[in-house]
Amino acid sequence: MKFVKTEDLKKGMRIARPIYNKKGVLLYERDSKLTDASITSIRNFGLIGIFILEPAEPAPPMSEEDLEFERFQTIQVYALEAELSEIINSKRTKKLDTIAASVNKHYGHLNHKINFPQNLRSKDDFVYKHSLNVAILSALMCHRMQVQVDDTNDCIVASLVHDIGKLMVPDSVLKGATDEEAAVLYDRGMIQGYEFIGDVFSANPNVKRICLQTNKALEDLKNGTTEDSKVKVVVGARVLIVAETYDSMTAMNFEGEPASEIEALRYLTSNPRVFHPRAVEALVDSINILGQGTCVELSNGDKALVLAVNPLDILKPMVLCFGSNKVMDLSSTLYDDIRIVDIMKTMDERYVLNNDEMKSYIGPAGK
Repeated sequence: MKFVKTEDLKKGMRIARPIYNKKGVLLYERDSKLTDASITSIRNFGLIGIFILEPAEPAPPMSEEDLEFERFQTIQVYALEAELSEIINSKRTKKLDTIAASVNKHYGHLNHKINFPQNLRSKDDFVYKHSLNVAILSALMCHRMQVQVDDTNDCIVASLVHDIGKLMVPDSVLKGATDEEAAVLYDRGMIQGYEFIGDVFSANPNVKRICLQTNKALEDLKNGTTEDSKVKVVVGARVLIVAETYDSMTAMNFEGEPASEIEALRYLTSNPRVFHPRAVEALVDSINILGQGTCVELSNGDKALVLAVNPLDILKPMVLCFGSNKVMDLSSTLYDDIRIVDIMKTMDERYVLNNDEMKSYIGPAGK
């Protein structure tokens, strides 16, 4: 599977992931072939590109829950884009409570882990897609942490609006700016955005509090000034700090290679002063990061398949090494010197090995 920009699409290519319109209506099934008409439709639809299957590649399995996740994302991203524009223009919320309630209804009551595939983001839609994903993660985590209903709602709402300041920076100001200059402009926009959030949610100051505490914690970490604070961090901020960081690190984009889920998890556990351990644990309990069947790279240079998840330490599962056909329980003291370096995956989050790679790993013993 590979990502192909809209302008490079060709007749006969097979679609790897379903495409929905803003109302959630399925436009194109996965594994369907592109026609001249569908290519024109996709271009008119405003998509920057789509995932395409390789010529002999079968469509990857997707459960009904996976399909619903993609459909839900599509619908709510468009809804959030319209709502944030409405808030900026009128300083009033119109459908934000409805969007937050929908996120909570779908993902705030699950007792099982879900797949959390990342979608590709452009400069035009990264705020909306990021904010929605953070809200979904926050809903999942709040449920795992048994956060009270009102605090959960405040956290989801804060997740949806926490980046609104970036939308308040005019494109004309950003035009021609270097990356460093743009970062400064976005920082100023974020400060303006928090004051704006305070005005819009004056009846509920907890929303602004969550956003401000999240921003301060992450800025202090970036500047190397993290230290114990006398200010109590509210539970919504504890959740948002973790959800914001995880999604930012693992999101796919055109500007750089995203961090893997393993890299992100190690980063989150590296500083418990900033990333509250209970919130990180809630994230691990909410999404599939290192599940059964995942292909991984080990520190001894071997490649392996996860046979069984370790509920006590997700980074130490039981694995089957391809080269030696040996089963190793990484939680055993026998393998203290071996750790998982990273996940083997493609851009769409599938864990794959093609036939040639598989033969090279297995060798003669696997014939």
